[in-house]
Amino acid sequence: MDGVLSDWLSLILRWAHIIAAISWIGSSFYFIWLDNHLEKPRDAADAAKGVGGEVWSLHGGGFYHAQKYVLAPRVLPETLHWFKWEAYSTWLSGMFLLVLLYWYGAGVYLIDPASAVSSAPAAIAMAAGFIIGGWVIYDLLCKSPLGRDDRLLGVVLLLLVGLLAWGLCQLFSGRGAYMHFGAILGTIMVGNVFFVIIPGQKLMLAAATRGEVPDPAPGLRGKQRSVHNTYFTLPVLFVMVSNHYAMTYNHSLNWAILIAITLAGALIRIYFVARHKGRASPFPCLSQWPFSRRWPR
Repeated sequence: MDGVLSDWLSLILRWAHIIAAISWIGSSFYFIWLDNHLEKPRDAADAAKGVGGEVWSLHGGGFYHAQKYVLAPRVLPETLHWFKWEAYSTWLSGMFLLVLLYWYGAGVYLIDPASAVSSAPAAIAMAAGFIIGGWVIYDLLCKSPLGRDDRLLGVVLLLLVGLLAWGLCQLFSGRGAYMHFGAILGTIMVGNVFFVIIPGQKLMLAAATRGEVPDPAPGLRGKQRSVHNTYFTLPVLFVMVSNHYAMTYNHSLNWAILIAITLAGALIRIYFVARHKGRASPFPCLSQWPFSRRWPR
């Protein structure tokens, strides 16, 4: 491919990827915030018609009143907004960019003479296998009995993510390993939307359309995956900018740096989610002021 054409295509894909990612992350973070700020409805009539929580907010010069139903309203609205294409377009643009830069350009960005894999076809096949296998293993863990214990599942996922970071850095170049680490987490995130969250919402909508009480199980599964997605978000964002910082992926302990920053990103989201819920601090060592003070809303 012509170098100029490749550069322009890379620029367009990267820009599209950033735009889509901002849209997805913005809506995701907002709904996590919204869910964690819901209060019991003050109007008994709202509670009687199935409203489980509500929140008042002020933004852009206007007042907003958001309500969440325990399951579904008795009468469905004519217009119902879905949030899915932000996720799909983020993944598609990211995968096209990954293929263009790291698979088509495997000899430059994916393969390192010092790494374990020196053949471009083998490296690409292994990279694709990691992306697909990462989703399959994660999904099976969530569906297993382990998935019913969020804390234990979190510990297992942390260990597997650490092992993944180490393994990728042994097989590929540091830059290629970092990007594929982000691609695997990003694929898990969009897989949660495509295979779990949206199908669950469709089941609940179909039941409500028939006038039946929706089964809460799909909603609970979707909620679990949505929470996982918010913890994966900041590590993926780090990977998106990591190619500008060679001191991370070119370091002899690049895998340890990747694990440390991934853990830091997850802890930052845990901290903010805990603050959304009004907790003093998710970390016992930070239980003193100013972290114990509840922020004004």
